[in-house]
Amino acid sequence: MHLALYRKYRSATFDEVISQEHITTTLKNQIKAGTPAHAYLFTGSRGTGKTTCAKLMAKAVNCLSPVDGNPCGVDDVRALRDEVMYAPTVCRYKVYIIDEVHMLSSQAFNALLKTIEEPPPHVIFILATTEIHKVPATIASRCQQFRFSRIDVEESTKRLCEIAKKENVNITEDAARLISRLSDGGMRDAVSLLDQCISVSADIDEETVRTTAGIAGTEHLFTLAQCIHEQNAPEALKILDELHNQSKDLMLLLDELLSHFRNLCILSATNSDFSLIPAGS
Repeated sequence: MHLALYRKYRSATFDEVISQEHITTTLKNQIKAGTPAHAYLFTGSRGTGKTTCAKLMAKAVNCLSPVDGNPCGVDDVRALRDEVMYAPTVCRYKVYIIDEVHMLSSQAFNALLKTIEEPPPHVIFILATTEIHKVPATIASRCQQFRFSRIDVEESTKRLCEIAKKENVNITEDAARLISRLSDGGMRDAVSLLDQCISVSADIDEETVRTTAGIAGTEHLFTLAQCIHEQNAPEALKILDELHNQSKDLMLLLDELLSHFRNLCILSATNSDFSLIPAGS
């Protein structure tokens, strides 16, 4: 069975986690000093390394095999409340990783709160969420909070090229950069799209990425922009109908068109300063 690339190339050390140095440095320092917090709250958009760092933290504080990081529901939280009182039999810490913690019910949050308020010294909680506003303030205030940034496009591009090389796949830098831009700061999404592209061809260029992702080519962006400038609605609708019939993703087309107009506005406002335009745009 094929192992998804985002699982195969999950970061094995904190140093391999990209674009989150402000977080990994702090976590490494806490581990070195032997002063891990009793509860962490990792927040940020999807695919930015929250769960990866949680598992690395669990592994690092024990220096043995990684702790099981499966998410838990209401019943698991209630069982967790009873289990935390028992010291670990092998490792120094029991590490509980609760992914997408915002999905817990109010009853589960109440059960978790009682445990986090007065945790045993051998227990560490790591909560991860993409929707911090749904986490009760009573929970958040008892955790050390770390906000994960979106993955930098250039760092993502470099990582994708490294993965492609290990998979014996040829990919152009422009194609890797396009994948990074389409993933909107999510490394997992970027690697998953690369995985799809590899299924299409072992030689990946921008056209391969556009075909796989179902997005229109740059020529359509310029043509649509010209139609909008000239207020030529019939021609614009004709192009949209053509793209729709080709099964292009029209939501992605809108994103691309917005980026295109943003770039045009920047060039107009800065007397054509291309240094402000993201590479590959």
